[in-house]
Amino acid sequence: MSSVPQPPRTYNQNHAPRKYTPGKRRVSIYWTWSYPWETNRSTTELDNRFSTMTEVRRVAWPAYEGTEWDEMHFLQGIAGTLELFHRSTLAFQKVVGEVTGHSVAIFQRIDQAGYKLPIDERILADTDTLMVFGLDHLLSEQEAASEEIEAVREWLKREGTCLLLGPHHDVGFTEDRKQRQLEYTHHGDGLVPRQQRFGQYTRSMMKALGVQVMNQFGLRPAIVKGTSQIAPLTISKDLDKLGLLNGVTTFNFHPHLPHYALTTDDTKSIHVLTRQPIDLDRPHPFTQAGNTEFNSFIWMPPNAQRAGNILLADSTIFTTLFGGVESLETFWKNLATMPLASGMQATKTQAIA
Repeated sequence: MSSVPQPPRTYNQNHAPRKYTPGKRRVSIYWTWSYPWETNRSTTELDNRFSTMTEVRRVAWPAYEGTEWDEMHFLQGIAGTLELFHRSTLAFQKVVGEVTGHSVAIFQRIDQAGYKLPIDERILADTDTLMVFGLDHLLSEQEAASEEIEAVREWLKREGTCLLLGPHHDVGFTEDRKQRQLEYTHHGDGLVPRQQRFGQYTRSMMKALGVQVMNQFGLRPAIVKGTSQIAPLTISKDLDKLGLLNGVTTFNFHPHLPHYALTTDDTKSIHVLTRQPIDLDRPHPFTQAGNTEFNSFIWMPPNAQRAGNILLADSTIFTTLFGGVESLETFWKNLATMPLASGMQATKTQAIA
């Protein structure tokens, strides 16, 4: 734990709307899970659940053996692991807060106290970039309601908006147990079961919004030979019209990242901006089919129906659970400083009373 005094923390309070500031983006994170459903999962279930904090401590030993992680100070069940996800975005929140002058708002679909919060005007009114982190297990049956889809569609008509969708991995989707084992040995993470399928909420939103992408597999990135550093991205700089990848060479390492497979041949409406080299020393059905990289960052520019941008990137790119690099912080800053609408139109459409 840091010895530097931290600001006091608040909990279980209503969100205080952020007033529009010219040129300053307001960023919000929306965790798609039902916190109670995820934390109430039986630990006797082998698949499709998060690990408990006790399991994390065992696998990551001795990383969490300080007194700040013991049963007196930290939740030891599945809830503890979910809280690690919350903690892991603190660095991102700090960087974005310093760049924009606005705090990052954090929302959950169903929170610890049991309050359900669909995406509606209460979230969207003071948000310019909405990051939808799809870590809901498919079994929890989280779906975007028609009212939520309509609210997001209307919000995306506002100039300067950006919707970032982050459906997580889909490990072990097959009934073939040999393939499940092959996928497991490929990513090598003892905390991920043979089947762990995420992202029903984001999938439902993607389908409704015409985002022709499917999150597939959980692939282990290659590392630079002789080091523990993730291999550089393959970047389509000619397609990066927003400059989101200026100064960026890598994201952070995560052992099981989704491949964002395009389900369309329309290369004008959707652009793959980065591809991540895969660890080819660990067999996987995806690489056995001849693939050496997976799609890791996608951009859908505005069109006739939508003034805002749509991005796809995995939620772990915005966390520090698996380390962080200077290049990653540059990426965060680029996202936070995407141009907003200016002048009278911005004041008219974005001002918060």
